[in-house]
Amino acid sequence: MEAADYEVLSVRQQLFHEKVRECIISTLLFATLYILCHIALTHFKKPAEFTTVDDEDATVNKIALELCTFTLAVALGAVLLLPFSIISNEVLLSLPRNYYIQWLNGSLIHGLWNLVFLFSNLSLIFLMPFAYFFTESEGFAGSRKGVLGRVYETVVMLMLLTLLVLGMVWVASAIVDNKASRESLYDFWEYYLPYLYSYISFLGVLLLLVCTPLGLARMFSVTGKLLVKPRLLEDLEEQLYCSAFEEAALTRRICSELQFFLAGMVGMAWAGAAPSSLPSDPTSCWLPLDMELLHRQVLTLQAQRVLLEKRRKASAWQRNLGYPLAMLCLLVLTGLAVLIVAIHILELLIDEAAMPRGMQGASLGQVSFSKLGSFGAVIQVVLIFYLMVSSVVGFYSSPLFRGLRPRWHDTAMTQIIGNCVCLLVLSSALPVFSRTLGLTRFDLLGDFGRFNWLGNFYIVFLYNAAFTGLTTLCLVKTFTAAVRAELIRAFGLDRLPLPVAGFPRASRKTQHQ
Repeated sequence: MEAADYEVLSVRQQLFHEKVRECIISTLLFATLYILCHIALTHFKKPAEFTTVDDEDATVNKIALELCTFTLAVALGAVLLLPFSIISNEVLLSLPRNYYIQWLNGSLIHGLWNLVFLFSNLSLIFLMPFAYFFTESEGFAGSRKGVLGRVYETVVMLMLLTLLVLGMVWVASAIVDNKASRESLYDFWEYYLPYLYSYISFLGVLLLLVCTPLGLARMFSVTGKLLVKPRLLEDLEEQLYCSAFEEAALTRRICSELQFFLAGMVGMAWAGAAPSSLPSDPTSCWLPLDMELLHRQVLTLQAQRVLLEKRRKASAWQRNLGYPLAMLCLLVLTGLAVLIVAIHILELLIDEAAMPRGMQGASLGQVSFSKLGSFGAVIQVVLIFYLMVSSVVGFYSSPLFRGLRPRWHDTAMTQIIGNCVCLLVLSSALPVFSRTLGLTRFDLLGDFGRFNWLGNFYIVFLYNAAFTGLTTLCLVKTFTAAVRAELIRAFGLDRLPLPVAGFPRASRKTQHQ
């Protein structure tokens, strides 16, 4: 063989090894995400649905759980997609010739974007509807019972749903562009699925627009529940003593009521009452009606005592410095996000390059996507994660989706499927959401940048303006009222004999909280 043939062979071998390496890295990353999501879903699922007497139902639920695990892993991968790309670009800029990071290149990042896009379409259009129909199916009438009969019914239902959805999307595309609708009939994979996913992504971006400002406002109250709040003018020992005294008094009252009830029972027995007239259950309606209320009060006092003991065990730094620092960090991150979006609105009016657009090739390691370099890239990553967490908090705090909130070891299978679908819609729209708001300059890769509405200036401009206005409104309304209330309670002004304007005096029960 000539030297030119050896060079061609070596190039082919190098390309082959690079593809194999990318496949191995992608498989390892997805396997890690899959294991983490499986552990999470195992802690939320209802054990009774997987240990039923009917082995068929248990098998169906296990298969549906694996499909939900796959979908949740794709959602987590979509959340990590943009931060991983930004960090990879900064690492390649800092260490351009390092031997140990040669595996981190533009081809790998571009392949990850394509895989997330493909698996998102697969999960939303096929896997999750299949999982839902599979759990609800019973098999066709007259067919043999078993898992295979359920599979046949689920496949038929899924095919009918697919035809219905694709027909509706084709009609919608024909209304918008008749020529494009004809092309979609002949090019299903390259045009039809991205067009369908464009609608789903737009729905997710609108959902993020509603949930993120609500979540940013709710983050302050959620963080306040997790941390120990400072109280400058209070005596924890006195509150613990009062709580224990009230709990003991209620316990003695319950015991006396039970003793009085048992004495009445014995008296009726000695008086010769018929056995059928005596209650067989001591907790029946023969007990006084306020016994259940007393029991709930005891449980409430016990919970309050646990919280007071937790606050007493907390150190002075944690009690007086942790909560203010956490609130300050939340305020800084929220204000920084609003400031960046406001600057991006001005850039949209001046520079056309500020519009979100797609990028076919991932040219990493050439230029930083932040004007502040690596520090700015870290801020971008932190803001992206913060907004994602806030959107999830706002999603589960909204009245419409509050009933979908998962419960520890008490979440039904259909509820798990609904949560996985909603989280995938939110997370797959996160890269488009971040780029549309100007949180990063990293352009969208693969099919994420092919959405038609990204090139519409009015949609992008109104979206940025709506996010800024809603976030500012929620922040001012929630934060100012919460801070005033906390300052008044911290200084003990709510326990003064004179009422404070706008804040009614706290009752005795509220003071011990």
